[in-house]
Amino acid sequence: MKVEYTLTSRLRVYLKTPFGTIIEGTPEETMRKLKECITAEEPPRIITVGDVVTENIHQAGIQPQLSVIDYFSLRNQAMPKQPPVEKTVYVHNPQGTITDEAITAIKAALEANKHTHVVVDGEEDLLTLIAVLYAPQNSFVVYGQPHLGIVVVKASQEKKDEAKGLLNEMKSSKDK
Repeated sequence: MKVEYTLTSRLRVYLKTPFGTIIEGTPEETMRKLKECITAEEPPRIITVGDVVTENIHQAGIQPQLSVIDYFSLRNQAMPKQPPVEKTVYVHNPQGTITDEAITAIKAALEANKHTHVVVDGEEDLLTLIAVLYAPQNSFVVYGQPHLGIVVVKASQEKKDEAKGLLNEMKSSKDK
């Protein structure tokens, strides 16, 4: 496992702001609104990052093509195992980093046409940037915003460029 990117103190603060469109409400409300967005925009892929949003999406009958989870909520509350999928990949990704192993797993999962879970030993939050960067154009990357609702990032060229810029700002392991 090689660390490719490390979170900077500036980005730690910056990334607390939602990276996409926030949908506020209870899980039932946010899933209803998400279904409306999916019907209206027909994204080529739906990707979830985080256990609670992944569980809520599955319960709402939405099938994400890729889910990035770690079996924890808010870093300390254990989550139940997710329902079976076609493929499960396990990766290491320490808190505040993005590893080559995690990048490779997400890219491979997005290229495959299988319902995949990437299970992270560590932290999955920053992998939202990798999902946006490598998702097919106009896919939805969905993650939870604790105590508010969910965030939907449409993987437009603008968002892909923004993700790339944020990654470039992170300290690369090659710079150490």
